[in-house]
Amino acid sequence: MAGIEEVAKLAGVSTATVSRALSGRGHVSPTSKAKVIEAAAQLGYVVSSNASSLASGRTRNIGVVIPFLNRWFFSSVLEGAQRALLRHGYDLTLYNLSGDGQERSSVFEHFLLRQRVDAVIAVSLELTEHEVARLHELGKPLVGVGGPIPEVRTLTIDDVAVARLATEHLIGLGHSRIAHIGGSFEFDVDFHLPTNRRIGYEAALRDAGIDVDPALFAPADFTIRGGYHAAKQLLGVPRDRPTAIFAASDEMAIGSILAARDLGLIVPRDVSIIGIDDHDLSEFFGLSTVAQFPRLQGEKAVEILMEQLEPEADAAGPAATPLPYELRVRSSTARPVSPVE
Repeated sequence: MAGIEEVAKLAGVSTATVSRALSGRGHVSPTSKAKVIEAAAQLGYVVSSNASSLASGRTRNIGVVIPFLNRWFFSSVLEGAQRALLRHGYDLTLYNLSGDGQERSSVFEHFLLRQRVDAVIAVSLELTEHEVARLHELGKPLVGVGGPIPEVRTLTIDDVAVARLATEHLIGLGHSRIAHIGGSFEFDVDFHLPTNRRIGYEAALRDAGIDVDPALFAPADFTIRGGYHAAKQLLGVPRDRPTAIFAASDEMAIGSILAARDLGLIVPRDVSIIGIDDHDLSEFFGLSTVAQFPRLQGEKAVEILMEQLEPEADAAGPAATPLPYELRVRSSTARPVSPVE
């Protein structure tokens, strides 16, 4: 196999330039980089990951820690992060914490601290002061996604504002009897997403002069099945049936659409339904939703990490960066057919 010296000779540059061009670390002019890549391809030269790690002290591997792997939102954030890491020449190691609490302790006390990763992305995990300190002690850059973490660069979504926007859309259409399918108690952990979305929902009702009715709240588990069963309870009794449902996730909203259809109701004539996420299936179901761009969240997290890993870049200090969200109106929401009391 050709060596780095042969690549440098063919490209007409120094071995240091070859190293910078192929590692992605350090400045190289576009012309020189193109020459190096062409020479390496012509000679069949592949950078040795072991040699690169020894020379730089890095593994070119990023650890991503998520609470669930079998949920669309988390897998989408992961997809965005992996896509961005591949562009920068980094590998990804996934740590799924969907088991018991011991898994989280093992990951932060052992796996992430064995020098196997250069940096860490924590998705929807409210890291403890001890977990952050342990990573900082070893000089591992850390980015959080989902909410603010002291002393950590984070990407945050305003769940109260997102829920308020979804509810205000229904109010603006003329609905006043609006039900909410939110997360059950066991999901109200890191960053308190279910509570914040319920706060936004109730705040929008109060601002519109609508009383909050506890009977119009149903807990679920952020799945289609959970949303289906919760909506069946809300819509199954004809008397005082809600004319609209705001579900705290698109999957629960899709379950609500299916429940309405099984009850012989027509969406949106008999009940309007809105969710949060802009799930890949949302457009298929004609679901109105508030998009929060999870793949973009993963990509932005990687961009922030690269700012901290690249020595020539001046990394910003710990701060919370707000994430974008956007109302997307489709066919699942409409004005109520008859005036609502």
